[in-house]
Amino acid sequence: MRPAMRATTIFAASALLLAGATAALAASEADYKAAYAAAEAANKEAGALRNQWTTTAATLAAAKKAGDAGDFDTAVAQAKEAEALAKASIFQATSEKERWKDMEVR
Repeated sequence: MRPAMRATTIFAASALLLAGATAALAASEADYKAAYAAAEAANKEAGALRNQWTTTAATLAAAKKAGDAGDFDTAVAQAKEAEALAKASIFQATSEKERWKDMEVR
C-alpha cells in the first residue's frame, strides 16, 4: 500500500471511530438537525472539490430517513458518519491534488 493511500485510509478509519464514539447519550431532534447540517456542509465542500463519495450520499439519506421516522439516535449516528466520510473525501482530494506528480514515471 502506498504511503499516501495508507494515510488516507488511517484518517478515514479514525474519523469513523470518533464519529461513532460521540453518540453515547440519547439524541434530540436538535442534535440531529445540527449533525445533519454539519454533514451536509462537509458534503457540499467535497462537492466543490469534485470529490463526493457515493457512500456519503447514501449515509446522508439514511440519516434523513431515520430523522423523519423520529429515531434521532440512529439519525445522529448516521449524520456523524456521513460527515466523517465527507471530511475523508475532502482530505483525499486535497492530499492527492499534488501527490499524483509523485506517481508519474520520470
